[in-house]
Amino acid sequence: MTVAPATLRSMHGMALKEWSAVVAALLAGRQRILLRKGGIHEKRFDVSAAEFLLFPTSVHSHAERVRAEYRDLLGPASADSTAEQVVIRAAAKVVAALPVERPNALEGIADLHIWTDESVRADRLDFRPKHRLTALVVQVFRLSQPVRLDRSPDYAGCASWVQLPIADPELGAPICTLEELDAVTARVRDTVG
Repeated sequence: MTVAPATLRSMHGMALKEWSAVVAALLAGRQRILLRKGGIHEKRFDVSAAEFLLFPTSVHSHAERVRAEYRDLLGPASADSTAEQVVIRAAAKVVAALPVERPNALEGIADLHIWTDESVRADRLDFRPKHRLTALVVQVFRLSQPVRLDRSPDYAGCASWVQLPIADPELGAPICTLEELDAVTARVRDTVG
């Protein structure tokens, strides 16, 4: 599925939960895709919004699940997700949502994300094995001003999406061009689609 370009003014506070180190990697141009299967409380992963904020999450165990060359992101990124607050720094637009039909070929796109092969296997393939894995190619934008939110029980739980009290944030230029991401989309489709 390819999603038509749109303005990012339609996100209305919808946010996708993702590891804080992944958000940092996306903002640094060191990651191009997300691999999603859905949270424990979801029957499957759905692209609930084509445009969304990125809600950083942080868990100590992320350290061993990130390849060594990306571990420099862990420390700084963890400050964006604490017990007291969360800092929203990024928004994204889905360029493509591609079902992973050939999971054994995921190593062929490992350079497009920061996770170890073991993490991809355990956290994405073996977790809920009857559920299909989706590769999201996303265009990421830095918020002109980060938004600090007090941690709320509304943000808890193992679900992919959360609603935030943020509307129409001002965005910077995209981290990657659509042309670059079209090439990534073709590569992901050819490798695992």
